[in-house]
Amino acid sequence: MVQSDRQHKQIALLFIDLDKFKGVNDKLGHEAGDKLLQQFAERLINSIRYGDTACRYGGDEFVIMLPEIDDMEDVAAVTKKICDQLSMPYLVNGAVIEVSASIGTTVYPAGGRNCCELIKHADIAMYLVKTRKNHPH
Repeated sequence: MVQSDRQHKQIALLFIDLDKFKGVNDKLGHEAGDKLLQQFAERLINSIRYGDTACRYGGDEFVIMLPEIDDMEDVAAVTKKICDQLSMPYLVNGAVIEVSASIGTTVYPAGGRNCCELIKHADIAMYLVKTRKNHPH
């Protein structure tokens, strides 16, 4: 954040939740769920730039930090690329699994002045995306 302030660049924070992951664990077991998460994480890492940061936040949630963002069009392009990669079918223990991801975004400094605020706002944005998927109008 200090570096962002010095360079007058924004930082985007993406909060990612794997849709319908509980169903995978329930149907195929936790071992298959773990393998799916590993493949999911690998695709996530391959979808971001060198210098971006991705981490598992917990369960089936991940966080990505995109430094040096010029505008929201950049964030939208990266988010679309990630969604496209993550929504392709997975092969786990011979079973084809189709899942998708819900991604919420926020940008520093407008979306919060510290990590906790940024994660909170990105999580809220992700929840809104997930709600729209489950209840489209």
